[in-house]
Amino acid sequence: MDTLIGLLRVRIKRGVNLAIRDINTSDPYIVIRMGKQKLKTRVMERHVNPVWNEDLTLFIYNPEHPVKLAVYDHDFFTTDDKMGDAEFSIKPFLEGLKTRNLKNLPSGTVINRIKPSKSNCLAEESCVIWRNSAVVQDMCLRLRNVECGEVELELHWINVPGCKLF
Repeated sequence: MDTLIGLLRVRIKRGVNLAIRDINTSDPYIVIRMGKQKLKTRVMERHVNPVWNEDLTLFIYNPEHPVKLAVYDHDFFTTDDKMGDAEFSIKPFLEGLKTRNLKNLPSGTVINRIKPSKSNCLAEESCVIWRNSAVVQDMCLRLRNVECGEVELELHWINVPGCKLF
């Protein structure tokens, strides 16, 4: 059995220009998966630019597993429509946690920069930052397998007593 190394709080901030799956809007919600875990946000009715500001917390056992995200349009009488997907690695974020003497850094210090590439779904550069005595990462993911849409997230690490990350 894998050992718990900590918790990752994923704040689902908002969706931007999501695909239309109903007459002129959508009822989006997001599902995130990592390994066998599956969490989802609430449905935002009639929005293509929804603001969730909703926290979902993943138990991290194996940081090699990617976090997979999928956006769906909720339908009452038919199967929910897929509105795109994305995935990202938490390894660059965890590298930022290894930085020594974090407490001596001023808030807002950039620890690591991750550029968009073919191996990630970043829409723009993402920075791991020391902010308000915590390591955080803001990211904007471009959805795949859909005509348009992005999702903005923030990652925040939660130490668990007795668990060791490194």
